Order: sequence, then C-alpha cells, then structure tokens
Amino acid sequence: MNKDFMDLIRNQPLEEVLFQCRELYENVQFPTVKSWRERGGKVLGHFQVYFPAEIVHAAGILPLNLHGANVQPDQADSRFGSYLCSTIKTTLELALAGNIELDAFITHPICDAARNLGAIFGRNFEHPCEILYLPQNPNSAASVDYLRGEYDRLKRLVENIAGVEITNEALANSIQVFNKNRALLRELYDIKRETPEKIAAEDAFALVALAGRLPREDHNELMEYVLPLIRAVDAHREDRIRVVYEGAFCEQPPFDMVRMLGRAAYVVDDDFLIGLRYILSDIPIGEDPLRDLAHAYIEDSSYSPVQHDLRKRKENMLIERIRRARGEAAIVTAAKMCEPGLEEQVAYIHGLEKAGIPFFVSEFEENQTSFSGLELQLETFMENLLFV
Repeated sequence: MNKDFMDLIRNQPLEEVLFQCRELYENVQFPTVKSWRERGGKVLGHFQVYFPAEIVHAAGILPLNLHGANVQPDQADSRFGSYLCSTIKTTLELALAGNIELDAFITHPICDAARNLGAIFGRNFEHPCEILYLPQNPNSAASVDYLRGEYDRLKRLVENIAGVEITNEALANSIQVFNKNRALLRELYDIKRETPEKIAAEDAFALVALAGRLPREDHNELMEYVLPLIRAVDAHREDRIRVVYEGAFCEQPPFDMVRMLGRAAYVVDDDFLIGLRYILSDIPIGEDPLRDLAHAYIEDSSYSPVQHDLRKRKENMLIERIRRARGEAAIVTAAKMCEPGLEEQVAYIHGLEKAGIPFFVSEFEENQTSFSGLELQLETFMENLLFV
C-alpha cells in the first residue's frame, strides 16, 4: 500500500483530496512510483491503449500506465524522426531522464510509432521490452484463443521478472480487484452524466488517471472515499452545453486544456484514458482466468480507433455515447501527428452530420501551453448553440 499519498488524503475534505489528486497527476517525477520502488517493489510500464494489468498485478508488480507527460523530449528527440506524435517521445523521455525506473516495458502495435517504441526502449535499456499483440481481427472465431495465448506469453514474461508463479487463484483475485476499480470508475462517470455540476472536468480526469499510477487497492480506497463526498456536493447547475469529448484514446490533452473545456461546457462523457475503462462490466471468473480476460476484451470492451471490430463502427459508437449521456454536442479532437486519430475524425464528422449533432473539431499536443485561441473558438461555438 502506498501510505505516503493515502495518508495525505485520508479523512480530508473533498477540496483537499481533489487538490492532492491534481498535484499528483501533474507531478512528472512520479513520487508514488518511486515510493513503491523504495519499498522493494517492481514496476512494469505499459503504453496505451488497453493493457491486461491484472496479469502484472497478480505477480505483485505495479502496472504503470504510460502516456507521456508535459515534459520536453530533450534526450528522446534524437531517438526519433521528426513527424511523430508527442506522447511517443515524452514516454521515452520519462525513462531516459530518470523520472521513472522500470523493470520491463510493454507496448502495442496500435500504430507504426507505438510498435517501434518497444525496440527503441530495448536499445536504450537492459530490462525486457516487448510488444503485446492484441488481435487485429477480433471478429475471427479464433480471436479469443489467440489472445489467450498472447496473455499466457505475457504471464510467463511477468513471472520471470517477478520470480514468482502467477497462479489461477492470484489472477482471479486480481480480476476481482480490477472489477471493483472499473465499477468505481463507472460510478464516477454516472455522476458526470447525471450531475456534472458536482465534479469539475479536470478533477474527474485526475481521479481516473491515478488508477494507472497507484496500486489498484489504493485507488479503490481513494474512490470509495471520494465518491460519496462528490455525490454530497450541493452545487447549482449552470446554463452550460452538455458535450461529449472524443479523441483522447492514446495521447492525452494537456491538463490545462481539460480545465478550459470544463469552463466552457459540462463534459458529460469522454474517452480520456479509455484503456483504464476499456472493459465495460465485471469480468466473470471461471476455471481459466486468462481466457476470461481474453473473452472480455473481445466481447465486452469499448471502442477506439485502434481496435478494428466490424461490430463497432466508431461513428455509431460515438453517437450512442452522446445519446446515452444526453449530450447536446460533440468535441472531436485528435493529437497532432496521430494517424489513427486523424483518420477516424472523418468517420466521426460524417456520422455526426448525418445524425444532426453539432460538433467542434480541433487538435492538440500534450505539451501545448496556450489555449486562448482555442478557448475563444470554443466559447463562440457554445454561444451559437445557446442563443441561436
């Protein structure tokens, strides 16, 4: 348990808890991860989007969700070409600069840059650096069997790093811990949809993000403490447009941009850090927990531009998300130089136009610092919806 952070927030008022959560998210020195290592713990870093962190947790290793940070890639720049998204470079920068120390790194072939990230880590660090190949064709009848095999390969790698065997009992226990975590995150999003005035956009963002940095048991404790406090907030609902944000499946918008969005509208749903919420309901636990995990990814997962499932047309899934959240408009963004995100924007725009849903299109970069022009454009868009 990470007592340093938990002691800061335990029995504190809501404002103090949320302040500490924001501070921790914006701290690029990852103090809770360093504290874990100081206690003798090992850390496995994994890149976006989805990762079966239960397997790592079952070995007693901390699974660390890496999606870059608001840092300058001073050392990482020389390892990459010019025309790449920022999050690839800053993820490597965190390791090169010593902000994080890993015992292994796992990436995914969600795009050319992410696929190559494992090899670049491998040239710079001695710890294992691997690619987890999630199925490119989840509609195949063999996809669950294939993915179960990939998860077994990951399990053997993790066992070698931890020096322990991951038993079915340990994996089942980890699935239960993560089931609880996802249920708590779903409750947070219920609050965002039903009473968005009770929680600021950046506070909800930070609460979700910390699931990828803290031990899940600690994050469960945090969420169990904070959710009743949020529900008890007595806040007046302002005359704001209810919007759904789409475009943060991998690289995350700057924290100040999330704040700006929350000032301009009620963000009632989004795909911020969707990988941490990718499995949509509790995973049933049977005799083969690896197969249970694989089945959940194929049959009970959300959508993103990097999962090519013919049952999940992205534009239809976005429209369904907007209607479920009673959204009045969509904010459709993409990270600069993100090929999957920029390509999917076309389908989103066509789908929203066909459905008659107003939308605002933009792009971002994680280390962006100025938002005055974007905020003015967004405010104009919102005013048109309110008064025209």
